[in-house]
Amino acid sequence: MTTRRGFIAGLLAAGAAPGIGWAAVGNPAYLAAAKEPDGGFALFGLAADGSETFRVPLPARGHAGAGHPRRAEAVAFARRPGTFAVVIDCATGRVMQTLAPPEGVQFNGHGVFAKGGALLFTSEQRSDTSAGVIGLWDVDAGYVRIGAMDSHGIGPHDLRLMPDGKTLVIANGGIATDPTDRTKLNLDTMRPNLSYLSLDGARVGQVELAPDLWQNSIRHLAVRADGLVGFAMQWEGAAGAAPPLLGLHRAGKAPVLASAPPAEQLAMQGYAGSIAFGGDGSELAITSPRGGRLHRFSDVGTFLGVVSRSDVCGLARHPEGLIASDGFGGMVSVIRGIASPIARADRAWDNHIVSLSVG
Repeated sequence: MTTRRGFIAGLLAAGAAPGIGWAAVGNPAYLAAAKEPDGGFALFGLAADGSETFRVPLPARGHAGAGHPRRAEAVAFARRPGTFAVVIDCATGRVMQTLAPPEGVQFNGHGVFAKGGALLFTSEQRSDTSAGVIGLWDVDAGYVRIGAMDSHGIGPHDLRLMPDGKTLVIANGGIATDPTDRTKLNLDTMRPNLSYLSLDGARVGQVELAPDLWQNSIRHLAVRADGLVGFAMQWEGAAGAAPPLLGLHRAGKAPVLASAPPAEQLAMQGYAGSIAFGGDGSELAITSPRGGRLHRFSDVGTFLGVVSRSDVCGLARHPEGLIASDGFGGMVSVIRGIASPIARADRAWDNHIVSLSVG
């Protein structure tokens, strides 16, 4: 019998199935989900200037997505607790397949391709305990689920592939939730972590916050080409606190936590919704739709400045800085701290802008 470890190893020598490349759909730079004026939902391909390259309807509210590294194919994930993910042919707009988690498991809004697009990993949790699960799907066989592994935490949300192509980094948020209404069940005992796993599920590293920050849920991730990981947090402790909402981590070292000056930190209302490295990677930013803020930091955690924008959340790298979206249909570039409008659409952008590396 072929083992999961043996199957993954075999993919090293296997080529991905051919398909129409991203050039056929205008080489979009980003994916983003949105709510439209009629109350429906859709996934959009976007050029670097924020203009639309394709639109595909979604059956319900989307959250984040994953673009195949070579084929014009994307997976859009439902907002957690998710019961669906849709595989989309971005050249035709056709929904190729709808994925469902196994019974007793829910999708948690994020996924990532690995092995040149031959594998898809999905963040999930068990509905009854919120124990973290990373689902494993054989893409070339038609997105067949071939296994799952422990995320080594509670409530995993974002996950990314590290630059070595062999390691996943997972944001285990630490929050146990009711599977029907997202009620938070364990705020007094939550314990978030950042876990590093090999593609066969072995834990190769883990970072926890100090006990006084265990109510700071690690939610979203950004990874720089040299392996520096940025993580964004959401505070679940006492109201009125101003804990750090940004962390930086390198394998084998202690995390660096970063904050804005006190008044600005309070303005974030304990919530960072997205994170991204910008431009050449020398800075990164986090957003707070609750606070209407985008905070910029250096890659060593020094606060660089603020951009004020109502309901800002989506965030991704722009060639010269960052691109951000809001719930009013606006998109701005943020270059050297200056925000400039680049596009506006009649829709409400959801939480994330997903960068595509297309070829």
